[in-house]
Amino acid sequence: MSSQDQKLSSPAALRNRGPIADVLADILPGTGKVLEIASGSGEHVIHFASLFPSLVWQPSDPSTDARASIEEWTKAEALSNVLPPLDIDASSETWPIARADAMIAINMVHISPWPATQGLLKGAGELLDTGGVLMLYGPYRRQGQPLAPSNVDFDTSLSARNPAWGIRLLEDVARTAEQSGLSLTSVVEMPANNLCVVFTRQ
Repeated sequence: MSSQDQKLSSPAALRNRGPIADVLADILPGTGKVLEIASGSGEHVIHFASLFPSLVWQPSDPSTDARASIEEWTKAEALSNVLPPLDIDASSETWPIARADAMIAINMVHISPWPATQGLLKGAGELLDTGGVLMLYGPYRRQGQPLAPSNVDFDTSLSARNPAWGIRLLEDVARTAEQSGLSLTSVVEMPANNLCVVFTRQ
């Protein structure tokens, strides 16, 4: 298989990376290591690494194909501040990394079983120092607010693909985060009925 064949591409990543980067510019530290969970094709981490060159970016994904794609994108863009991708399953008890200054997870919470989100939040509580941030991006339900029609359809399609997937209630995620010492500090409305949800390690 050629390097070109190993590079995956996500139209959604190309659409949303700009608005997400705007949020990251306000919350990321000036220097340090940013861990991305469920990096997928690698297009997000490559884009952010080029925009924030003073940060070291640590991508990860449990998929062999995804990790190969991340490596090829990194090579193609000749970025020196992107580390080789790690094999991290968010629901695993132990991760092959000891600490991070910030963490991000894009479009993971709804496209994975609930234990993966629980593991993600637990991992963030263990890896982040006080003041470290975790940013989640994707669609969420919110108490007292109707789900946008497009997200109702999306949620139905997710459940059809895997009954363990689905759009989570933001309040459930926040309560689970609190158990790991993470406090919900901001919720930013994003295009296409998505949210950027920011937690800070207390």
